[in-house]
Amino acid sequence: MLGFGIYDNIPRSFNTQYRCFSVSMLYDREDVEKGGKIIMPPSALDLLTRLNIVYPMLFKLSNARKARATHCGVLEFVADEGKVYIPYWMMRNLLLEEGDFVQIQSASLPIATYAKFQPQSVDFLDISNPKAVLENNLRSFACLTTGDMIAFTYNEKVYEILVMETRPGQATSIIECDMQVEFAAPVGYVEPSRSTEHKKASQSQALPDIPAELIKTPKVKFPGAGLRPDGKVIKKEKNRKQSEKVVPTEIKKGVPDLKWDKKTIVFVRSKLNSQTDKKDEGESPTFQPFSGGGKKLRQKRY
Repeated sequence: MLGFGIYDNIPRSFNTQYRCFSVSMLYDREDVEKGGKIIMPPSALDLLTRLNIVYPMLFKLSNARKARATHCGVLEFVADEGKVYIPYWMMRNLLLEEGDFVQIQSASLPIATYAKFQPQSVDFLDISNPKAVLENNLRSFACLTTGDMIAFTYNEKVYEILVMETRPGQATSIIECDMQVEFAAPVGYVEPSRSTEHKKASQSQALPDIPAELIKTPKVKFPGAGLRPDGKVIKKEKNRKQSEKVVPTEIKKGVPDLKWDKKTIVFVRSKLNSQTDKKDEGESPTFQPFSGGGKKLRQKRY
């Protein structure tokens, strides 16, 4: 009253101590466990309103006995008086047990521009688009603190990620920000050697699910016998097996071959070649095409 209301609009800090409990103490509030926000009592909202706290409301949580601190946002003001409910991964970062005292102080953090994360398991590499998954889960967070081990659930599996670096400060706000994200190699990841990569590539190119006895090189490369299109007998070498002699069938004009096999190709020899082949074999030719006589349309006049 002495200042006639001059100092009413000057922001003042909020600094209070509460007993902390994990979100599992609340009924059906698993959504709080997936983010980085806490639930405070209604009296805290009344005090924050009178102190003209700058929005969005961000807080610094600290454990003085263990010299540990982190930052968070607030989700609701529905907790019992004197209690706050925080995610379990945040309690592990602060080394707090159920019912321990935690110091909560209002904070003003800069907007994040860069963050580097390190997954704590190589299973994180199985995610097809890790940046999109991380961006979707960070929507439940209000701020990031360097050194925190945050956790999120994807495909019914919990992934833990270490916040290695944040810019422009050790603690930053990620509400409505354009932040550059970078990932370090996961814990336990071993860079494959070139020989291993080459071996994997050769194995991927091999035919899968083929028994070994079927892909062995046979002793005889071409065990079959060859045939000539004209039906002649092929002169065989001493070490090779003789194939059966193929006798060409006589093809008559206008008479269908009812014994024709669709897997067999028949080549009809010309007159000159057929007569020459018969002479070579000492037989008289039987097939004589164009044996008839020619006629003219116009007769000669005498």
